[in-house]
Amino acid sequence: MENGTVNGYEMDEEQDRSRSVISIKAIVSLLLESVDENNHSRSVISLGMGDPTAHSCFHTTHVAPEAVVDALQSGKFNGYAPPVGLPQTRRAIAEYLSRDLPYKLSSDDVFITSGCTQAIDVALAMLARPGANILLPRPGFPIYELCAAFRHLEVRHFDLLPEKGWEVDLDTIEALADQNTVAVVIINPGNPCGNVYSYQHLKKIAETAEKLKVLVIADEVYGHLVFGRNPFVPMGVFGSIVPVLTLGSLSKRWIVPGWRLGWFVTSDPSGMFRNPKVVERIKKYFDILGGPATFIQAAVPGILELTDEVFFKKNYQHTEALLRYMF
Repeated sequence: MENGTVNGYEMDEEQDRSRSVISIKAIVSLLLESVDENNHSRSVISLGMGDPTAHSCFHTTHVAPEAVVDALQSGKFNGYAPPVGLPQTRRAIAEYLSRDLPYKLSSDDVFITSGCTQAIDVALAMLARPGANILLPRPGFPIYELCAAFRHLEVRHFDLLPEKGWEVDLDTIEALADQNTVAVVIINPGNPCGNVYSYQHLKKIAETAEKLKVLVIADEVYGHLVFGRNPFVPMGVFGSIVPVLTLGSLSKRWIVPGWRLGWFVTSDPSGMFRNPKVVERIKKYFDILGGPATFIQAAVPGILELTDEVFFKKNYQHTEALLRYMF
C-alpha cells in the first residue's frame, strides 16, 4: 500500500481515516491483556461471553454426549432436518417448557434455532417493519442492538433499577412506547446483571405490555440458573395476559454452547400466533435458515428426559465456588 492506494485502487479520504479507528472491543482486549500481565495473584475472568466450558469445573452430563452418539451411530439422522426442526425435538422442548407453565405447549409452538442468538434474530426479523421500534433493557445483551440495526428497527432503551434489584422501570416503558412499538425485551435471569425477577414483577411487566398492546420477547437462555431467594418463573406463565416469544437454548444449563441448539417458542395460549398468516410467515423465514446439525436435534429428547436433577445441583455448587473465588 502506497500513497493511499491498495492493489492499485485509490482509497478515498473516509476509507483512509477508517484505518486509524480502533474499536471498543479491541481496546477492552488490550486492557485485559495488560491486567493479565500485571496481576500474578489471580487470573481475570471475562464476563462478556457466557461460555461455562471455559472453566474446568463445568462439564455436561454424560447423558448428553451419549444421546448424540446414539443418534449419530443410528444412521437415521444424516439428512436434512425440516427447516423448523425435527418433530420429536420440537415435541420434547414443548414438553420440557410446559413443566413450568399453567398450560401445555404443542410442538407447533416450537421452532429450532442455531443457538439463542439465531432465535433473537428470528424474533426481530419477524417484527421488523418500516418505522417500527423495539424497547430494550439497559444494561442488556448487545446482540439485540446489532440485530435491530440490521433489521432497521429503532432501539429505545428502558433502564433497569439497581436499587430495586435491577427491576424494569415500568414508567419508562410506558413513556417510550408508541403506536410503532412492536415488542419489549425482558432478559430473565438477567444478563449481565444476574437478577432474577419475582412472579409479581413479571406479572406487572405483562400487564404493562398488554396495556400498551405490545408483545414480550422473553430471553430465558439462563433459565433455572438462579441464586438467592427468587425462583425462576418463565414469562410464558403470563401468556394469557400478553403474547410471549420465549427464546432459549441448551447452551448454559447443559454446558454445551458449541452445540448451537436453541429454540424460538410462541408462548401464547390465546392463540394470536396461531393465525395461519403468522404461522406461514414464520415457517417461510425458517426455510432460509440453517438449523443445528440433525443428529444434535435428534439427541434432544434423550437429553431433556434423562438428565438427572443431581447434575444441576452439582453445577450450582460449582458456580457458587467460582463466585466465591471471584469475589
